[in-house]
Amino acid sequence: MAPAAHSVVLRVLLAVVVAAAAAPRGALSDAPPLQDICVADLQAATAVDGFPCKAAAAVTDDDFFSAAIVPASDTRNPFGVNSTRATVSMFPGLNTLGLSITRTDLALGGLNPPHSHPRASELVMVLKGEVTVGFTTGTNRLYSKAVRENELFVVPRGLQHYQLNTGAGDAVFVAMFDSQSPGLVVPTFAMFATKPAMPMEVLTKTFLMGEDEVTAMKSKFAAF
Repeated sequence: MAPAAHSVVLRVLLAVVVAAAAAPRGALSDAPPLQDICVADLQAATAVDGFPCKAAAAVTDDDFFSAAIVPASDTRNPFGVNSTRATVSMFPGLNTLGLSITRTDLALGGLNPPHSHPRASELVMVLKGEVTVGFTTGTNRLYSKAVRENELFVVPRGLQHYQLNTGAGDAVFVAMFDSQSPGLVVPTFAMFATKPAMPMEVLTKTFLMGEDEVTAMKSKFAAF
């Protein structure tokens, strides 16, 4: 390679490295692992952003296996929904791998209420029935689709979304995440079921309601 061409290539490579280093952390998924395996030590006394690695001699085959999402979950609740999660805290082999999965069971007409995952995008695959999946953007645009067995729908990272059973019977879907711990924020719970309680003035001004109306609303979420 001629010296001039070599210099151009070096400058391009340097620019790519600098741009990658300057990219906001939130634009990336979980950091890539630095070793082949790092099974989570769930009993470790040291707190880190994630989990420290279990000693290699203590790692077993079962650390890389989970049957957590095999059984159906009980949907006898006001929303007609229940989710079984296989995240790093239940499935130690996921540690540092940047992925997790959740099974959600929906009764007839059941709703997985609007929520978001601040650390992950979500890929929904319906295993049984029909589930309408929708998400809203920062401009309040709703995108939704009725998703049937073996079909997919993707929800971008951090956006509010829901899943509603619009089929003729029970429904089941799995949600795959590009984070070992995607997080969960349910706005109704974040407003009406916090500890300590959200200030009444904040709630009345946010929802343009009187205190009696807000109190009635909060009572519906007291058990959550």
